[in-house]
Amino acid sequence: MATRISLRQARRFLLRKHGLLGARRFRGSEGLLSYVGQVGCVQYDPVDVCGKSHELAFLARVEDFSRGMLEELLYGRRELIDFFDKNMSIMLTEDWPCLEHVRTYYRERSRSRAAVDEIAPEIMRVLQKKGSASSQELGIAGRADWYWSETSLSRAALETLYFRGDLVVHHKKGTVKSYAPADVCLPEALLRAACPFKSGQERQTWQALRRIGAVGLMWNAPSDAWLGIDGMKASERGRAFETLLDRGEILPVEVEGIEKPLYVKTGDLTMLSGCEGPFSGAKRVRLLPPLDCMLWDRKLIAALFGFRYKWEIYTPLEQRKYGYYVLPVLYGERFAGRIEPVCERKRGVLSLRRFWPETGFRATEAFVEALEKEMERLRAFHGLERVEWENGWMQG
Repeated sequence: MATRISLRQARRFLLRKHGLLGARRFRGSEGLLSYVGQVGCVQYDPVDVCGKSHELAFLARVEDFSRGMLEELLYGRRELIDFFDKNMSIMLTEDWPCLEHVRTYYRERSRSRAAVDEIAPEIMRVLQKKGSASSQELGIAGRADWYWSETSLSRAALETLYFRGDLVVHHKKGTVKSYAPADVCLPEALLRAACPFKSGQERQTWQALRRIGAVGLMWNAPSDAWLGIDGMKASERGRAFETLLDRGEILPVEVEGIEKPLYVKTGDLTMLSGCEGPFSGAKRVRLLPPLDCMLWDRKLIAALFGFRYKWEIYTPLEQRKYGYYVLPVLYGERFAGRIEPVCERKRGVLSLRRFWPETGFRATEAFVEALEKEMERLRAFHGLERVEWENGWMQG
């Protein structure tokens, strides 16, 4: 029998689960690891207008978050790894065996495979000797057919060996990746661990549960939240949900005003029940990135919060309603609107270009003060000198 909850309880649960309601409950490196463990993976994107999407996701939730903290967990302690899950993502290194299907795919079907296979032994010898290298440092001549367009053979080879699991990212300088042999960076026991899934359906069921936990509440319906689950169509998704229900790992939830049932991880039921009453803490502003886990299903967010968000980075200029890189703004238990902050690094300025309030939202003094605090936090993260609020920043 489904648990019945109000729309407000559903909203409150999602925000609390994601650490976005009240004071930040994830703190420092251990808090960052805890959050990644909760959601499974945090989607990576290299675009940096006011911070990369994954950085903004951590900044919204993790007290004392810094780039150095993330780099140490990725390339120092190696408790996190960057690899494919829902597109390119950051996840716990311990999940390595569960992603063997990705490595198998690239061993069997990668583009320019013959050219890469021919030079792969020499690349591995060079990296074993040098320790790490970027595609520019390898200096291999030639071009190769690649996924978006033709690229250098050295880049195609390094990325293919990375996708196959022979290499891992050793470090990054900006968006330039240097690679190293996986057996130098990761424990032998982890690399030798067998994939825990006996079939594709077992793996899809694991991934479905992971995505339900990442968003918090999910429905059995087409969604961008399922991207990256290879081979999962409607029938496979239905079987995954049936298996999870039979195992008691998820439970159905009926939300006021929403026709389809939603599903929650059984382990989250206590938190869900605890969100029945009103939130009595101070309202705070949080700025969410475009690829935030909580926003993976835009239709779900529209149904629960009445907030319709589109990332307009790929929308032609003349068709944009808001802007190239605009962030959703949370205030307390609701979406207050969306904002366009831009780092002007040469001037040492974080510029607040525009804020578009949602219909019916009134920007009170308390809201503006909370927004100022969050803008200061973003400025400090980037090491900029000041925040500038442009004339006419308040739209509407």
